[in-house]
Amino acid sequence: MDLTDAPMRTKPSTRSRVIGCAIVVLALVALAGLAWYLTHPSASGGSAGRSGLRFGPGGPGAMTTVGVAKVEAIDFPVMLDALGTVVPAATVTVRPQVGGVLQKILFREGETVHAGQVLAQIDPRPFDIAVMQASGTRQRDEAQLSSARVTLQRFQGLLAQDSIARQEVDTQSALVKQLEGTITSDRAVEATARLNQSYTKIVAPISGRIGLRIIDVGNVVSANEAAGVAVITQVKPIDVQFSVPQDQVAEILSRSADNAVLPVTALDRNRTVTLGSGKFSTLDNQIDLQTGTVRAKARFTNDALALFPNQFVNVRLLLRTVQGALTIPVSALRHGSKGDYVFVVDPATHVAALRLVKPGQSTVDRIEIKTGLQVGEQVITEGADRVKDGAKVTLPGDKPNTVGGNGNSASADRAKKKRQRAAAQ
Repeated sequence: MDLTDAPMRTKPSTRSRVIGCAIVVLALVALAGLAWYLTHPSASGGSAGRSGLRFGPGGPGAMTTVGVAKVEAIDFPVMLDALGTVVPAATVTVRPQVGGVLQKILFREGETVHAGQVLAQIDPRPFDIAVMQASGTRQRDEAQLSSARVTLQRFQGLLAQDSIARQEVDTQSALVKQLEGTITSDRAVEATARLNQSYTKIVAPISGRIGLRIIDVGNVVSANEAAGVAVITQVKPIDVQFSVPQDQVAEILSRSADNAVLPVTALDRNRTVTLGSGKFSTLDNQIDLQTGTVRAKARFTNDALALFPNQFVNVRLLLRTVQGALTIPVSALRHGSKGDYVFVVDPATHVAALRLVKPGQSTVDRIEIKTGLQVGEQVITEGADRVKDGAKVTLPGDKPNTVGGNGNSASADRAKKKRQRAAAQ
C-alpha cells in the first residue's frame, strides 16, 4: 500500500462534510423565511399586504362564522342530578303460619291485591277438630267448677251453723279456685286452636302487586316456610333511593327544617321521558366514607305505575330557584389560565371581545353567570375555538363584508372600472 495516497483520500471527505453543512444551513434559513412570510402576510408586498387583510381558515381575508346566543334573565332552578334506584315502599313474603295441605290458590300472578284478601287455603279439618276438642275440655271443666261452687256455698252455710269443720270449707274454696284457673287455661287453649284455624286462610298483609306463585296446590306446606307462597311489593306509593353529595347535605337539611317541599322528578335512562313526580322524603343518618355521599329517599304516588321496583332512573331534585339569574348556554363558557371567560360580540362592529366571568349554578344546557355579563349581550356559542380577542367575526345570515372581507367587492369594483374605460375608448 502506498502511504502517499492517504492525504489525497481524506480531502474529498472533508469537502463533502462542508457541502452538507452548507445545505442544511440553507434549508433552515429557507424554512425560517417561509415561516416568517406565512405569519406576516402584510410584508409580502402583495395585494393582501397592502390592504391589511388576514388569512383565516376560509382563505385570504375570510372571517370566522360563529354561532351566538343572548344573555337572558330567567328564574333559574338549582337542580341536583343523581342516579337512583326504585325501591318498593314495603316488600312482604307471604308465608303460611300453620302446616298442612295447600288446597286452593285464590290469586292471579301479577295482579294487585289488597290487605286482608285471602290468597290461599290450607286444609282446615285438623284445626276444626282441635277447636272442638279444646271447646269440649273447657265445657267439662266449667261444669266441674259450677259443681264446686255449689258445694262451697253449702259448706259455708253449714259453717255459719257451726255444723262443719272450718278445714272442709277451706279445702272446697281452694278447689274452686283451682278449677277457675283450669278454665282460664282451657279458654287459652281454645283461643289458640281457633287462631290456628283462622291461619288456614292465608291473607295478604299489605296492599300491592303480587308476584309469581312459588308453590302449587296439593303440596304440603309447613309453618313459616322460607320460600313462602308469593311475594307482595307495595308500588303505590313507591320510593326512589339516590345519593346526595356531602357538600349539599347542609342545604337540604336547612330546607327540610323550614318545612319546604322539595320536588323530585324521575326520568328514564336517556333523560327524555318523565316517569313520575314526587317529593323529597328524608336523608340517611351517616355519610358513606368511600363515596362521600349520603343516601336519600323520595316518595312518588306512582299512579301510572311507570316506576317499577329495582328500576334504575335519573333523579332531578329541585333545591331552590334563583330569581332573575343571568344565564347563557353551557357551550358559551370557556376555561383558561386566568379563569372562566366568554367571547362577547359587539352587534354593531361584529368584533369579539374576551370577557372574564364568574359562573354559578348550572343545568344540563344552561349556566348561571354571577358577574361579567349584562342582559341582552351576545356571546359566542359555536366556533369560539377559532376566535381570538379583538377578532372580527361573521354571524349567521350576515351579507359578505365590503371592507376587510374576502375581497370580492374590491375585485368587482376594479372589473367595473376596467369595463367603463374600455367602453369609453
